[in-house]
Amino acid sequence: MSRFKRIPTELAGLVIVERTQIGDERGFFSRFFCQEELDDFGSTGVIAQINHTMTGVRGVIRGMHFQRSPHDEAKLVSCVVGAIFDVAVDMRPDSPTYLKWHGEVLSAENARSMMVPGGFAHGFQTLTDNCELIYLHDKPYVGHAEGGLNALDPRLNIAWPIDVTQMSERDRNFAFI
Repeated sequence: MSRFKRIPTELAGLVIVERTQIGDERGFFSRFFCQEELDDFGSTGVIAQINHTMTGVRGVIRGMHFQRSPHDEAKLVSCVVGAIFDVAVDMRPDSPTYLKWHGEVLSAENARSMMVPGGFAHGFQTLTDNCELIYLHDKPYVGHAEGGLNALDPRLNIAWPIDVTQMSERDRNFAFI
């Protein structure tokens, strides 16, 4: 029995993963990652880095970040406290969905994660205060390979669900396409 339900998106390789929660009066148990069950999610099958982030205020946008080839990374993004609107943008120039985006609410309650393949930019907006995310990456971070898209670029036309309360200066200064 798989502990994961896969929900395809319109962007090839981008998948939503719903974790099965087994619970009782004490709480619940869910499997967060299983290489055997998630071996075809578009990564090397190796977890090279695990990151944890906390954002304290509702409405904050973080992103849209990516790593340039050959350091492009697949990542499994999960919100473990609060709720976010998670977004991935297809950056693969030969893809029929180049510069198209997909957004999904990830929350502690819905137990969903987004499998973001290499070649995508990623970012999110907090829908609640005090959001915490866990990222599983298949490659380590390489500073000189980092890039970004401006999350407010009209060409991307991302439909952020609530008013933007904060963005870092770096993210706000990423050029428009």
